[in-house]
Amino acid sequence: QVQLVESGGGLVQPGGSLRLSCAASGISFSTYAMGWYRQAPGKQREFVAAISTGAFRNYADSVKGRFTISRDNAKNTVFLQMNSLSPDDTAVYYCNARRASIDFWGQGTQVTVSS
Repeated sequence: QVQLVESGGGLVQPGGSLRLSCAASGISFSTYAMGWYRQAPGKQREFVAAISTGAFRNYADSVKGRFTISRDNAKNTVFLQMNSLSPDDTAVYYCNARRASIDFWGQGTQVTVSS
């Protein structure tokens, strides 16, 4: 059974930082590209960042320079370091594992940026 379990969300003030984690099980983690998506209330889910099996990183323009994605294949975990957070970053953040036409999703973790 495949599981992607996100953690690290919460309430943070504008300008603050959070580090999200996604622990994967049931897949050959190192063979999957991993990504983060987010969905704000009333909006569609959008791409945030992704890291390939070869550690190539890709970011949405809205988070470039502020967010960093990384992976630890030994721990089957992908991370999203989020700095300089703004209220526009408020959303449920979802972890994604992708290989060819196969997609797995986590249940999401809430990130709220507010003073």
